[in-house]
Amino acid sequence: MIIEMKNISELMVDLAYSALIFNNKEIAEEVKYLEEKIDKRYYQLEEEAIKQAIEEKNPYPALILIRLATSIEAISDSAVQIADVVLRGIEPHPVIKESIKESDITITRAKVRENSILANKTLGELNLASETGMWVIAIKRGKQWIFGPTENTKVLPDDILLAKGPLEGVKHFIKLCKGEDKKL
Repeated sequence: MIIEMKNISELMVDLAYSALIFNNKEIAEEVKYLEEKIDKRYYQLEEEAIKQAIEEKNPYPALILIRLATSIEAISDSAVQIADVVLRGIEPHPVIKESIKESDITITRAKVRENSILANKTLGELNLASETGMWVIAIKRGKQWIFGPTENTKVLPDDILLAKGPLEGVKHFIKLCKGEDKKL
């Protein structure tokens, strides 16, 4: 559970900064959703750690887990604060605006439709990064997340792909996910 929390919080920080830099409300909403997931895991972990401490009559392992979980929860709260700037529609600082102009990298999310050529293939088979420039950094499958998917990770219909890459690759990537483009 602690490793899942760590992975989620790392993704949240990446997404929060991306939402801020690219003024992307959809990605900011994902950060908010993930923070709720972290909170649930945090309370579950606290409860389990305390139960284990009582059973084993040794509080030290529980204290370590709770301290780690508290730090991870604080990181996730900070990510939400960053994303909240986008959700509230606050104008980005001029330095951030300038970085947006300078950046040729963006982050996007797209849902894979059943008729997409991406559906039911592994990321290795698709070779998306080479073909579109878009690198899949996470997959949301139902209520579960796959962080840092590998070449062996299969893309399924209804998966939501979070990808990072050049601005010119976004439209093609989204059309591939929707099934509108049939060629990589």
